[in-house]
Amino acid sequence: MNQPAHLNDQIGESVVPVLKGQKILIGPSTFAALDSAPMDNLKKSGATVIGNPVKRRLNKQELLKLLKDGVTGLIAGLEPLDREVMEQSDLKVISRCGSGMSNVDQQAAEELDITVCSTPDVPVASVAELTLAAMLNLLRMVHQMNKDLHAGQWNKRIGGLLEGKTVVIIGFGRIGRKIASLLDAFGARWLVVDPFFSGGANVECITLEEALPKADIVTIHSSGDQCILGGNEFALMKPGGLILNAARGELVEEEALLKALDDGRIAGAWLDVFVDEPYNGALLKYEQVILTPHVGSYTRECRWRMEVEAVENLIRAFAQRKS
Repeated sequence: MNQPAHLNDQIGESVVPVLKGQKILIGPSTFAALDSAPMDNLKKSGATVIGNPVKRRLNKQELLKLLKDGVTGLIAGLEPLDREVMEQSDLKVISRCGSGMSNVDQQAAEELDITVCSTPDVPVASVAELTLAAMLNLLRMVHQMNKDLHAGQWNKRIGGLLEGKTVVIIGFGRIGRKIASLLDAFGARWLVVDPFFSGGANVECITLEEALPKADIVTIHSSGDQCILGGNEFALMKPGGLILNAARGELVEEEALLKALDDGRIAGAWLDVFVDEPYNGALLKYEQVILTPHVGSYTRECRWRMEVEAVENLIRAFAQRKS
């Protein structure tokens, strides 16, 4: 697949009007909300820009409707970019504003001569730091004590240390490796579950079935959208474990998680991603569950860099295409 060269570290390079005559759809609902520079660069390139009219993640029918009438470029979030969507569009370039690509049928894109690019390095620190913050929060029950105190209750809850805990990292890509380096500073032991990782120095890579009985904490940073943790997997864990998911909502079976929380098999969880967003499900009733609205990359530094890079990838991809 034609993949534009990765951006160098210099952001804000001069923009030339290579997108003159091109219609570009913006998928992410908050694109350029913090800084207009990414949108300014897109407009300076000569493009006609079409914004997200619903101010949330576009569903398939909305996406199909917006892509009609000659839209050739897409700044993509997590919209369902399957073969049908691509075949019914005039897309030439999809520039993913983010790292995960499970929502993009890359084989279909290659066959249809659609250039696909992403910003895989930018969100790493942002997602990893939030994951670690949530991990510490769950261990010390900060969110619960904060709620108590705001309600006028001086209620001291006994927590646990991250030091000495065994953390199973599912998915050892960029974010998984960053999590591992942060855990080292706390004296935690970590194990890796990743069928696509061949192993390396000082990295213990084992199967999910081997890892779960040893886990105090499980944190998910894998690609794809097939369920990884369901009832059978929760049953393998020792009581009192913690679950964190910053990857995809589909990777954790919600009904199984609810049962594991009720049974005490899982003591707490943090979820930043959901099958249906905005989320309004049963987990809202569980005080030991921290829920955040898909904000892994929502730091000022990350959003600005990611959006600017997504635009520059799009511009570069059009400039490199022969048609």
